[in-house]
Amino acid sequence: MEQLINNVLEQLQASPEVMTLSVLAVGVMIMVYGVSQAFAGPTAEVRRLGAGSARHSASADYDLVRGDDNDTFGLLRAFVPTSEKDRTRIRSMLRKAGVQRRNAVVLYYLTRSALGFGMPLAYIAALQLPPDIQSQYGLTDYLSGQSFATMFYVVTVLALVGFYLPSFWLKRKIAARKQRIWEAMPNALDLLQVSVEAGLSFDAAIVRVSHELSGVAPDIAAEFMMLELEIQAGKDKQKAFLDMADRTSVEEMAAFANVILQAGQYGTSISNALTTYADEMRLSRELRAQEKANRLPVQMSGVMAVMMMPALLIICLAPMLIRWVRMFG
Repeated sequence: MEQLINNVLEQLQASPEVMTLSVLAVGVMIMVYGVSQAFAGPTAEVRRLGAGSARHSASADYDLVRGDDNDTFGLLRAFVPTSEKDRTRIRSMLRKAGVQRRNAVVLYYLTRSALGFGMPLAYIAALQLPPDIQSQYGLTDYLSGQSFATMFYVVTVLALVGFYLPSFWLKRKIAARKQRIWEAMPNALDLLQVSVEAGLSFDAAIVRVSHELSGVAPDIAAEFMMLELEIQAGKDKQKAFLDMADRTSVEEMAAFANVILQAGQYGTSISNALTTYADEMRLSRELRAQEKANRLPVQMSGVMAVMMMPALLIICLAPMLIRWVRMFG
C-alpha cells in the first residue's frame, strides 16, 4: 500500500508535504463553511418547531418580481444554503449594495467558495512551480525555505481571507452606496419640489427626477425608478415606499417615505412637505459638519500628545541620564 502511494505521488510529481497541504486546505475550508453555516441561522430543532406553526403568506415579504435564485438544485446545494431565510438575507444585502442582476445570490456564494478554495490551492500550485519560473516572477524570496508549519499557517489564512472577503466587500459597497444616497437626498428633494410646483403629479415628478439624476446620482435615480415601477405594477404605495427605505437603509430615506405617506393621508401639500424636509436635511447635515469640526481639536490633541511626549521625555530626561551614567558608570 505504501509503495502504491509513493508511485502515485511520483506520477503526480508532488511531495507528500504538498499533498498534505492540499488536503488541509480543503479541510480548513470545509470547517470554516460548516462553522459559518452553524451560526448563520436557527438550529434544526427550531426549524422543525417552526414548521408546525401557522405559516404566513411568503409573498408579503418579497418584491413583486422575484429572481430565479431563490431555490437551489443539483450541485448548487453544496455551495448555496438550502435555507430560504439565509438566501433572502443575502439577497437583501445585495439589493442594498445596488446589485440587481439575475442569479446574484448564487454568484455570491459561488464566488465565496471559489475564493475560499482557490486562494490556498493557488498558493500550493505556486510552491510546485519550477525554480526558474519562480525567480522569473519574483516569487523565490517568498516561497523558498518555508517550513511545513509556515505553509500550514499560510493555507489557513488564505482560506479564511478568501471565504470572508466577499462579505467584507459587500459591507463596504453597502456603506458607500448609503453615503452616496445620503449626499444626493437634498438635491433630489429640491427637484421633486420644483417638479410638483410646475404642475406634474408626484408619480410623474418621480420619473422626471430619476431621469435628471441618472448621470450625477445613479443610486437614488435607480431607487426612484424602482419605486415608480413597483407602484405601476400594482404594489401598494405604502409598501413600495417602505421597501425603498429598506433597500437603501438610509434614515433620511425612511423619513422621506413617512413624509410623503403622511402628506397623502392627511391631504397636506406635498410641495410644502418636500421643501420643509429638504431644509431639515440641510440643517442636519450642517449640524453633523459642526459636530465633526468640534471633535477635531480633541482628536488632534491626542495625536499631538502621542507624537510629542517621546521627544519631551527625551529632552527632559536625557541630561539626567547622562549625569547618572557619568556618576555611576
